[in-house]
Amino acid sequence: MTTDLAAFAKEKGAKYFMISFTDLFGGQRAKLVPAQAIADMQEEGAGFAGFATYLDMTPAHPDMLAVPDPSSVIQLPWKPEVAWVAGNCVMEDEDVAQAPRNVLRRLIDEAASEGLHVKTGIEAEFFLLTPDGEQISDPFDTAEKPCYDQQAVMRRYDVVREICDYMLELGWGPYQNDHEDANGQFEMNWEFDDVLRTADKHSFFKFMTKSVAEKHGLRATFMPKPVEGLTGNGCHAHISVWDAPGADAKTNVFAGEGDGQTGEVGLSERGKHFLGGIMKHASALAAITNPTVNSYKRINAPRTMSGATWAPNTVTWTGNNRTHMVRVPGPGRFELRLPDGATNPYLLQAVIIAAGLSGIRSKADPGKRHDIDMYAEGHTVKDAPRLPLNMLDAMREYDKDTELKSMMGDEFSAAYLKMKNQEWNSFVSHFSRWEKQHTLDI
Repeated sequence: MTTDLAAFAKEKGAKYFMISFTDLFGGQRAKLVPAQAIADMQEEGAGFAGFATYLDMTPAHPDMLAVPDPSSVIQLPWKPEVAWVAGNCVMEDEDVAQAPRNVLRRLIDEAASEGLHVKTGIEAEFFLLTPDGEQISDPFDTAEKPCYDQQAVMRRYDVVREICDYMLELGWGPYQNDHEDANGQFEMNWEFDDVLRTADKHSFFKFMTKSVAEKHGLRATFMPKPVEGLTGNGCHAHISVWDAPGADAKTNVFAGEGDGQTGEVGLSERGKHFLGGIMKHASALAAITNPTVNSYKRINAPRTMSGATWAPNTVTWTGNNRTHMVRVPGPGRFELRLPDGATNPYLLQAVIIAAGLSGIRSKADPGKRHDIDMYAEGHTVKDAPRLPLNMLDAMREYDKDTELKSMMGDEFSAAYLKMKNQEWNSFVSHFSRWEKQHTLDI
């Protein structure tokens, strides 16, 4: 049954709705709509000029309408008079094919037509910085091995507790919060869910975390590598596939009697092939999972102050070992450790489905399992591809991967590559202090 947003407002006391969508670069865009107008907006959508956001449009395009999906509505726990609702982008009565949430919705339907329902959980890492973004907000957070530091997490208790309380209130099932491996870095975990719900929660979590941090006079960032020499912000995804969506799911399609090296760690044949698709498309995947110039400061980082980057740089998989791109920590699921904090919540889930479906259809083999410490012994692995060294290389890998581009959608892929290449050109045309320091006296 579809939620009537006007009735929701009356029942919950909401005075305004934020009708929100996420653009190609992960920017969250919204219009604030009074509750008195939400009935019309629920039917017709809120109007946006797509060109004014990071979508491949011009000022000549007609209005783009964000039609709210009432199943996603969330009353802001820290400002209950406002409710947030994810919108599906429509133009002239057609879904906007390049809009990230639409890309994901289409792939969910494609997987469902083959009896596959993907569920994921994500681990969203973030830093708490000073408001100008220049320093870690806690001057006492200086430990060489800061991970799980109980004093440091308690000095930021007010922020962490408030966000966790809100997730409890929303019924997300948060189950642990910790200080992460970098000074000033935190991670908060909640229960896994169907991919669209996970993507909506991920999008809202970023909004909520930034809002609560600002309320406390701090700045939260999900930037992949905000502090040189420290561990970067990952966004690890835990992936499983089921026989039905939501509470109707009874059977984990990834769990079961598999054979060989994947069967030994608890993956079924379809789980093996889904993993094979991830491995097959890994270099192109990076264009989505690691979408910024800064992303490649994380996955190709030198040793950090704590002793490890906790990020991959080679296309390898393993059992319960955190030094590889993919980890299989137990039967019936695996963890993709490639994505970072800049990944678009909707495109991350979409590209997981696209690569996995490709693997299942082609019966892709993930290749040899490596159980070594990749940070200490990675040089001994000679046959595994290296991940892209920079954003341009990632975009080139994506452009070459015609199958993945087609599965993500030709219109989306063309728009994404066009705008990301413009971003790269902007980066390389920027004159940096490094250039002067190293070239001025040549």
